[in-house]
Formats: sequence, structure tokens, C-alpha cells
Amino acid sequence: MTTMTARPLTTLEPKSSYLNLGCGKRFHPAWENLDFSSRTPGVRTYDLRKGIPFPEASFNVVYHSHVLEHLPKQVVPGFLRECHRVLRSGGVIRIVVPDLERIARLYLEALDKAVRQAKDAEFQYDWAIMEMYDQTVREFSGGEMMQFAQKAIPSQLAFLKTRLGGELDRIPPTAGKPSGVGVSPNPNSLGDRLRRRVLRVLVGSEGLAAYDHGRFRNSGEVHKWMYDRFSLAKALECAGFAEIKEVGPIESRVTNWSGFNLDTEPDGSTYKPDSLFMEAIRS
Repeated sequence: MTTMTARPLTTLEPKSSYLNLGCGKRFHPAWENLDFSSRTPGVRTYDLRKGIPFPEASFNVVYHSHVLEHLPKQVVPGFLRECHRVLRSGGVIRIVVPDLERIARLYLEALDKAVRQAKDAEFQYDWAIMEMYDQTVREFSGGEMMQFAQKAIPSQLAFLKTRLGGELDRIPPTAGKPSGVGVSPNPNSLGDRLRRRVLRVLVGSEGLAAYDHGRFRNSGEVHKWMYDRFSLAKALECAGFAEIKEVGPIESRVTNWSGFNLDTEPDGSTYKPDSLFMEAIRS
């Protein structure tokens, strides 16, 4: 997967002037919501690697949160040009990604504290290393980050809350539990069971493990690249956007933004506090 088609293979009729891409379980009914796969009413399924399936100038707002880092770096320019294409003149794009700069600063601060043997320094250092690398190199769902978070003692939870926000309270019991070298994204489906049986006969256990590993690495969970305020702004500029600005979780040029609770929880706290929030305009 190294390229993106110039136009989507399917054209849908927009139901709203607000578009949320790769929404997962975080969406609002007043928006047009798309995800790579969904069984949720109100969320359409579409492979965004094939483009954005709407006509040009369909939306006033395009939003995606923690999507860009899951796309290969070489695909991102085409994806952002698609976002530009479906926006109307003067429309707003809002992008949320993990903030590489903050992660790097966290690591450097934790390293200094660990060298000085400050209180909780080793815990914070171990987390900083894990947050920087695990999401890129992990080989099972949740990775070592979730294992680490589940073992945290009460005095360490406040620190993790500053990094994970409400996600810390929603970690599923199965997260961070490896099963073999790689984990198939849907090992219980009939098609997958049959496919794996055939592969075991054809290529043996090692070949099957490589298949599972490859499927997980391409399942969408692993980070393919990371961004900071400079690189994300540059990517937006190259895609044709103007008035590029870093914003806060409740700060936006989108009318009534905080009322949608896409970047915030109902209590007003930030959904993903480890994030970089950036907006731009299609001129």
C-alpha cells in the first residue's frame, strides 16, 4: 500500500456538512461518520486508503483523530489532498494526532529524573520509552503499554491519566495479552479459520506465524509514522491548506465544537491528552 487513487472508487451522497473520518466509536449523529469497518448504525464503512467517497466541495468541516499516524507516510499526502478536495472554500480541517514533541520531551525529562533517582522516576522513564516505541513495534493488540498500565499501582495512576485520559478507565481485560508471535485480527471467523488451516498445511507453523504477524501489523492498530507541530503543519501546507494553526482540545474555528464531545469527555476533560490538535482552512 504505497499510493492513493486520485479519486475514490465509490461516490456517496453526504448526509451532513460535517465529516468525521476513521471515527471508530467516537462520533456524533449530526456528522457524516466513516470508518474502515463498522457495525454501528450511523457509521458508514469505507476503506479510506482508496480515497474519500464524496464529491468535491461536499463539507464545511473535515475531522479525523488518531488516524494519520496509522497510515504509511507515503500515503498521507494523497489522503490530505482528498480532505482538501471534499472541503468547501473556507472550510475547516481539524486533525488530531499523538504529539511526537510532547512524547520526546517527556522521555528527556524522565531520563533526567531517572539518572537523579527521583521519586517514581523509573516508572515514568519506562512509560516514556514504551509510549515512544511500543505503538510502532508492537506485535499484539494493546502491546506492552496496556500490560504496563494494568500493573500500575494507585500512586502511579495519576501520571498515566495525564497521558491516556479516559482511555485508562476503558482498557479491556484482553488488551495487552499476546497469543503467539502474531495475532490474527479476526481469528474466530470461519473464513480465517479455514485460511489458517490451509496455510498451516502449505507453509507450516513458521509460515502461519509470519502470516498472523503480517495481518496484525497491517490491521490498523500499529503506528506507521509520527508527527509534531512542524511536520504536520508542513504536510497541511503541501496539501494546499492555509491559515494553519495549533489549537487546544476545546479551541476551534468549528461552531459549537466543544458541544460535539469529539476531543473532550462529557465532563470537559480531554479525551486524548497526549495529542497535538491542529486546524487549517481550504482557501
